[in-house]
Amino acid sequence: MSKRTLWWTAKALEGLGMVLVLVGVFMSISLGLEDDGLSSMAIEMKGLALGGGLFVLGFWIERRIGAR
Repeated sequence: MSKRTLWWTAKALEGLGMVLVLVGVFMSISLGLEDDGLSSMAIEMKGLALGGGLFVLGFWIERRIGAR
């Protein structure tokens, strides 16, 4: 793959990771307002784990090709 393609892939993964974190937080807030605390925390942790993982993967790809 070319560096340009890898860079766009890395940026897409980073963006998707941030979106997943936000979705997890918003779902957590929604469930928390309905007094469903444990379910709220579980959703938030899943969103943070998946989103953070994708973001780190994108960051790692970007570092690997020398863009950062």
